[in-house]
Amino acid sequence: MPDLPKMFDLTERVAVVTGGAGLLGRQFCHTLAEAGAQVVVVDINQEAAESLAEEINQAGSQAMSVPGDITRPVSVQEMVKKVLKAYHQLDVLVNSAALDPKFDKEHISGQGANAFESFPLEAWNQALSVNLTGMFLCSQAVSKPMLEQGEGVIINICSTYGLVGPDQRIYQREGQPPQFKPVTYTVTKAGVLGLTKYLATYYAGKNIRVNALSPGGVFNAHDETFVKAYSARTVIGRMAEKTEMNGALLFLASDASSYMTGANLVVDGGWTAW
Repeated sequence: MPDLPKMFDLTERVAVVTGGAGLLGRQFCHTLAEAGAQVVVVDINQEAAESLAEEINQAGSQAMSVPGDITRPVSVQEMVKKVLKAYHQLDVLVNSAALDPKFDKEHISGQGANAFESFPLEAWNQALSVNLTGMFLCSQAVSKPMLEQGEGVIINICSTYGLVGPDQRIYQREGQPPQFKPVTYTVTKAGVLGLTKYLATYYAGKNIRVNALSPGGVFNAHDETFVKAYSARTVIGRMAEKTEMNGALLFLASDASSYMTGANLVVDGGWTAW
């Protein structure tokens, strides 16, 4: 019988998480560290990345922070150099950094309507740059040491909106002007799935596995109206807690998923099952 705890053990592996200081990125960093990995927190917010790395180290695991702008090739290359200098290997990349227009209390008032008819080209280009080009650059940079090592794992964080279009009804408020989940989010997340399948087949026979993880909506201080509308669209009947993607992430990062590549693991409470 296989040793199940060993299958999920990441001891002596080095895991890089982009967007590591974000809502899910923080969870991923803690999860990988608790599984034994040496975690590299990569985020454009240097202070937040440093704080998280310190938090993980104080908890008895191992982490370091590397500030980085994933849209800049030089920054990405420098990040990989720092990781290799510190650890001499790079085993897991979690591409979690992304622009995701939020609809929680902190963000909803300042992001605009996002109507397609007037959506700014600048915003379109920025989302493509972060959500797709950044993922491309990071995957490209880590592929070189992974090829030299003879193994590696890349996990691309997608979304249910990479599979289906947004239900724009849940973003509306009675008596308020209409607002929308923007076109860029669905387009870029659909592109993430294409990149995942391409890389998985490109590295066929090279022992580099590439999979996607598609979370559903994660509760983050959303108002009652939004929570009720979103929850009604899921089979389970609620939004996800921020910890509920951790098991799927660890599965994809570890040997427990050794026979998976080019796949998309959907954790959406049944949103896409209807």
